[in-house]
Amino acid sequence: MSEEVENSYKIRPNFKEKFRPVTIKSLIHDVLNEELSGKQYNSEECTTWSKTLSEAIKTRVKGLNLDRYKILVQVVIGEQRGEGVKVACRCLWDSDTDNYAQDIFMTDTFFCVASVYGVYHY
Repeated sequence: MSEEVENSYKIRPNFKEKFRPVTIKSLIHDVLNEELSGKQYNSEECTTWSKTLSEAIKTRVKGLNLDRYKILVQVVIGEQRGEGVKVACRCLWDSDTDNYAQDIFMTDTFFCVASVYGVYHY
């Protein structure tokens, strides 16, 4: 016997399930400090670091139980050479439900910019 599932036509998350940039930024900050403190820039390890960081951040964000949100994580790591770097994004989304958060980690040898995007699935 199959179990019947009701359709759910939620077009907005309830108040407790909303993507909160302040909470997510704090979470990103904690992960970056835990994973990158004490490290020196190594171009061969940056790919591994960015994958590890993005998975750790995504796992922690998913632990917040933000139902119906698609979570996207982007991590950029680069060598610190005294030059300026600009990281930008453009998104087409619903400003009532979708949002993002980011944090930056810098040392004398490298920088890391981690961004998390929460896109609500209607």
